[in-house]
Amino acid sequence: MTSPENRVSVTKDVWLEHEHGRLFVRTWTPAGSLDVSCFDTPIVLFHDSLGCVALWRDFPEKLSRASGRRVIAYDRLGFGQSGSRCDTLAMDFISDEAKTYFPFIREQLGFQQFICCGHSVGGGMAVSCAAEFPADCTALITIAAQAFTEEQTLHGIQIAQEQFKDEAQIERLKKYHGEKARWVLDAWIQTWLHPSFASWSLQNVLSGVISPALLIHGANDEYGSIRHPNLIAQWSSGVSRVEIIPDTFHVPHKERPELMLNLLAGFITTDLSSVAAPVA
Repeated sequence: MTSPENRVSVTKDVWLEHEHGRLFVRTWTPAGSLDVSCFDTPIVLFHDSLGCVALWRDFPEKLSRASGRRVIAYDRLGFGQSGSRCDTLAMDFISDEAKTYFPFIREQLGFQQFICCGHSVGGGMAVSCAAEFPADCTALITIAAQAFTEEQTLHGIQIAQEQFKDEAQIERLKKYHGEKARWVLDAWIQTWLHPSFASWSLQNVLSGVISPALLIHGANDEYGSIRHPNLIAQWSSGVSRVEIIPDTFHVPHKERPELMLNLLAGFITTDLSSVAAPVA
């Protein structure tokens, strides 16, 4: 058996033509894998509010090697290399990702079962996908996900809003989003700080999640307390495992990459084998 550090992953980029705009997708597939689950049940990554495929950096490739599975990441419409948009995000944009775009990704890339993994707001989207397709989601992983509009989250966004008054910060975003950078920033800040978003919560969505879940959170996360993973575990209908990482902030996969790879690969390759498949 090839050890994870010696595995090689093949990277492939594709652009998919959705009715609302072009979507950029990147996949990492272990070369020469004979395990059909590598292809049939990929890990799908959902990026954060200012993120994109490129900002996952080398984490997806390393995750593919460590888990022996195909990893899929895509730029949501308006982000990264996907098409631009000029609309205002609807207040249900998190659950809408599971209804409007994720089914299209599944159809175009040809997979039914999946493991969904999301960072920050992408964690909420991963939860929504797990709830929308309970029979097909074999596992849910959240990283620094928010479960409700906590004051700490809003305070962190308000601080970032002040920091982004510096044009140099906008230029940094342009490296990844091009001329879409201002829309990306406004979509994050204006949506989360909108009065109508104050009542948003994953509670009702999580009642439909039946897959095993790994919920990871940094103890020092500036965008949310550890109430978030604990509530996700409480509200979920499946078996959940909460991991609070000491001395870690909002981006554990960049701050503690080896620890995160061990957590995710161990959960996927070992923990899931002892849990019965979900039944819708």
